[in-house]
Amino acid sequence: MMPNYIAYDHRQNVLISLNFEDQLQLGTFEYALHYLIEHKLDLSIFAPRYKNEKNGRPAYNPAILLKVILFAYSKGITSSREIQWCCKHNLIFKALSCDSEPHYTTIADFISRKPSDIEVLFEQVLLICSEEGLLGNELFAIDGCKMRSDAAKTWSGTFKELAAKRDKLKRMIHYQMEQHQQLDKQEDDSGQFKEQRITQTIETLNKAHDKIDHFLNHNEPREGKGKRKIEVKSNITDNESAKMTTSKGTIQGFNGVASVDKKHQIIIDAQAFGAGQEHHVLQPVLKKIQDRYKRLGISDNLYQSGTIVTADTGYANEANMQYLHENNIDAYIPDNQFRSRDPKFIDQKKKYGKRHKNEKRKTPKTYLASDFIFDIENKTCICPKGNVMWLKSEGKDKPGNDKLFFEGKVTDCRHCDKKIQCMRNPASAESADGLGRQVSFIIKERSSEPNFTDWMKARVDSEKGKQIYSHRMSVVEPVFANMGSNKGLNRFTLRGQKKVQGQWQLYCLVHNIEKLQNYGQLAH
Repeated sequence: MMPNYIAYDHRQNVLISLNFEDQLQLGTFEYALHYLIEHKLDLSIFAPRYKNEKNGRPAYNPAILLKVILFAYSKGITSSREIQWCCKHNLIFKALSCDSEPHYTTIADFISRKPSDIEVLFEQVLLICSEEGLLGNELFAIDGCKMRSDAAKTWSGTFKELAAKRDKLKRMIHYQMEQHQQLDKQEDDSGQFKEQRITQTIETLNKAHDKIDHFLNHNEPREGKGKRKIEVKSNITDNESAKMTTSKGTIQGFNGVASVDKKHQIIIDAQAFGAGQEHHVLQPVLKKIQDRYKRLGISDNLYQSGTIVTADTGYANEANMQYLHENNIDAYIPDNQFRSRDPKFIDQKKKYGKRHKNEKRKTPKTYLASDFIFDIENKTCICPKGNVMWLKSEGKDKPGNDKLFFEGKVTDCRHCDKKIQCMRNPASAESADGLGRQVSFIIKERSSEPNFTDWMKARVDSEKGKQIYSHRMSVVEPVFANMGSNKGLNRFTLRGQKKVQGQWQLYCLVHNIEKLQNYGQLAH
């Protein structure tokens, strides 16, 4: 006996009566997004983009484009082509776009064309968060999230490294041309296929050579943000991006810095920087927040009204501590040794054990600074092999001591029979932009008088400071986890600092709108 089922056929076409607003259910992100854009936000900021009042084809309304872009970002979709596909096939996208299908080029242009418009939109949403009481202005935490961008890591290097790569490509081109000439001398057609392949190889190598050559002729070397102004690696694809070290390896990208209010984890500032180091971004971020709060009428003098600022050790240096002290900002930013001074962490290794405790590492003995002959009066240094080192720079180290920095000539270190004992990474001397052994000597210790770093150490080491700083991680880290892990917004798809900053603010907009959905009036 066989059961009797209702028949079905996936190939059939059905006309469905559909109301778009019915698809946007109260309490969902898409409803909050739709309500904000239709009733709360002023989209006249986008009007100057369009010059089609009298002539030209009607443009897609910015409201439609914003809805589909922000909703796509909330689902981790950043591809303009995929957003176009969703507008054609996904019911919620159809409801948000009113069944319009903007082309992927229109979507991409809207995102990247004028990042300053996105910042105005970010501030409008922030003001709504303030009006609905979601900002506590009691404590906020600053931190950065390093993400890949649309730039190739293989096209990075100092100008010396890029020039060496260009010269290597030229030699490869000459070799391929010699091979081509030898094949031309053959009387039969046996090498015709190989000749075509060599021609394609020469064409590819020529494009790469010309790309590097054009970059070197039309750009200047990039300087680092430190006092010593050491050249940092440029990037041919996007020279405003930077190589950054993360827990998942070295990436080419940008550092998305976010400032987060403690009460409901609302992002109050979002900026992108093309540098891995973070200490130089603290002052610009603090100034931007204060100016924004004053302009929006949230607070006339934010830092004098009891607001506490926290950030991790990457933002700590003497200049930043001096800025905080002179501007009476109630901040808690520890140095990288603050845990070693905390009694709670003294027995941590005994209690939990050491990392990799079962691994036996044999660290080769290297020559110490005391093994070098240093003449403080003449400012000279001789290595254990007897070679004279050159004075690379004079300056201060992080504690504030005056130092001389010496470096061995790479030609001396490359062929030295003691380089294994002398250098931690002997292979570095073999590279095109190789470095010799580096060593430094203190010529004058910093004054024993307390400096601004000591002032911050005392604040962080106090019981009050420990209690306040303990909130930092719980305020800012869940924000990055929400965007990166939950939403899948873990890389930038644009090039250039301004465009990437606009996209970073769109990512942060998704987070803030979700907070309005959960805790604002839209939740009721």
